[in-house]
Amino acid sequence: QVQLVQSGGGLVQAGDSLRVSCAASGGTLRGYAVGWFRQTPGEEREFVAAIDRNAAGTIYGNSVKGRFTISLENGKKAVNLQMSSLKPEDTAVYYCAAGRRVITSSLGNQGQYDFWGQGTQVTVSS
Repeated sequence: QVQLVQSGGGLVQAGDSLRVSCAASGGTLRGYAVGWFRQTPGEEREFVAAIDRNAAGTIYGNSVKGRFTISLENGKKAVNLQMSSLKPEDTAVYYCAAGRRVITSSLGNQGQYDFWGQGTQVTVSS
């Protein structure tokens, strides 16, 4: 079992960059697929990005492709989501999630993840 602790986020202007991180408390993320999802009030949670269990492949949601980058830190203790060219529509609470059983074809499926971070607010002003 892994406990996920998120950091980063905050208030930025459109066009700025921001990074949110997801760290494994007391362990590493070795062998875990890690995904980022986001949610705004009244909306379904949306897939943002994910990295597979072997840290060999990444996928992105269509709305962030080319602007966001997910990466696993050396030592495999944290996964970062680097966000650039931010837009007001990127405003949301961002959640990271981890799972050992997530297969590559299901990286975008939040139901496949077992552990979740506490959520981090990202607000982009126009």
